Amino acid sequence: MASCSSSSPSGSRFEKIPSTSIRVLRSVESVRRWRRPHTIDQRTVGLVPTMGALHEGHLSLIRAAARENHHVVVSIYVNPAQFGIAEDLGSYPVTWAADTAVLAALDRELADDGANLGRISAVFAPTTADMYPAGFPGQAVGSKGSFVTITPVGEVLEGASRPTFFRGVATVCMKLFNIVQPERVYFGQKDVQQTVVIRSLVRDFMLPIEVVVGPTTRAVDGLALSSRNVYLGTRRRAVATVLHRTLSAAESAYAGGARDRETVLGAAKKATEHVLSEQMALAPEKRVRFEVDYLSLADPSTMEELAIVDPEKGSILSGAIRMLPVEAPQEGEDLGHSGGPAVRLIDNIIIQPS
Repeated sequence: MASCSSSSPSGSRFEKIPSTSIRVLRSVESVRRWRRPHTIDQRTVGLVPTMGALHEGHLSLIRAAARENHHVVVSIYVNPAQFGIAEDLGSYPVTWAADTAVLAALDRELADDGANLGRISAVFAPTTADMYPAGFPGQAVGSKGSFVTITPVGEVLEGASRPTFFRGVATVCMKLFNIVQPERVYFGQKDVQQTVVIRSLVRDFMLPIEVVVGPTTRAVDGLALSSRNVYLGTRRRAVATVLHRTLSAAESAYAGGARDRETVLGAAKKATEHVLSEQMALAPEKRVRFEVDYLSLADPSTMEELAIVDPEKGSILSGAIRMLPVEAPQEGEDLGHSGGPAVRLIDNIIIQPS
């Protein structure tokens, strides 16, 4: 748990992460009070939005923010508006103690690095009542409420599979941007469509914010780091690299000269079918089942599907798979967080312009 410490000679008190100077701000008003003097002093603020369950991908974004800003704010908020009615809001990992310990250690690392302009100054951990003053946000497609929608980019790929997802992302990011008023915001490339949505949000609503996108952070075997990986368990984790291998096969086809959709994505589909065939040949107590949601070859600025890749523009290879629950659990088997429910994994590879 965070502790309280004195913040000024007047004796006012505030919450902070133990053994650090990192403020814990839990209300909109507390952030505004904290932010005001930094605006006056012309100190820049970088915001790293997260839903907690912090991993190395988040930490790489915080390090980038510390290099470029006087103050770094990390938001930790599980946003209900980006979960569909049947999705895993209730089981999403809430790891406050672990997250604050990670941030404390990272802040000590940042303090020892003279190349940094700043450090972690605050964690914003609001309640849903504060973030959604009109009431709990609707999670159904036709819900009423104050939402931000970014179309058409928010309607394809992830938006087609999860129709309220980008509405929830754009809405909560608009709120966070208005509350913290950062000069820069930091997102990871793993959620590539999200980065396109956020860039569109900032551009279309003329927000005075720079969007910084950091590269995808991967495990040694290529799996993109994600908070949802905790659901996988040992057996499914070993096979979860299938999506990265699939996209890498498509990238290799492009590198070999293929430019048409059929050939590039054909290589990806062949790789996926090979892995699935191998798994289904195993006994139920050993195999891993998964379903491909989509494989995409899209325009890098609009996420619209391409028939032919223009080498001068490049493209985005992306995909989503659904790792199904373990079919025949063995006694004592690690099934993952919350008993190993179905896990939806996403990944992408950027084909850079020539």
